[in-house]
Amino acid sequence: MKVEGWLFALGSIFYALVAVAYWFIAGEIVGTTALTLTAGLSALVGFYTLFTGHRVGVRPEDRYDAEIADADPDYGFFSPHSWWPLVIGIGAMSTAIAFAFTTWWMVLFGLCTIIFGAIGTVFEYHRGPYAS
Repeated sequence: MKVEGWLFALGSIFYALVAVAYWFIAGEIVGTTALTLTAGLSALVGFYTLFTGHRVGVRPEDRYDAEIADADPDYGFFSPHSWWPLVIGIGAMSTAIAFAFTTWWMVLFGLCTIIFGAIGTVFEYHRGPYAS
């Protein structure tokens, strides 16, 4: 994680310098604020990855002599046949569009679709053809 940490740390320095230059050249407060917040967010991520990298030690991804088998083989359980993430995505899209156009009935529809999709995701393996 050392490379990722230094990449974000140097990015935060770059964004801070660009924010200062932007303030003196343009004098606009919105762009300066956005660049300053970007520098702060990059510094947070850089600090976290550097701190975590010191705490956990060297990962297999950071070693040159590492093999594929050195990594943790268990990445979790993924359902390759599930349509429920699509339902959740449609609900999120509907909610975002509804907020953009301030149509509150569509916000309600989108939130209900998200809840319906989340319930379907949770109970997918408790009933139906894939129940165990």
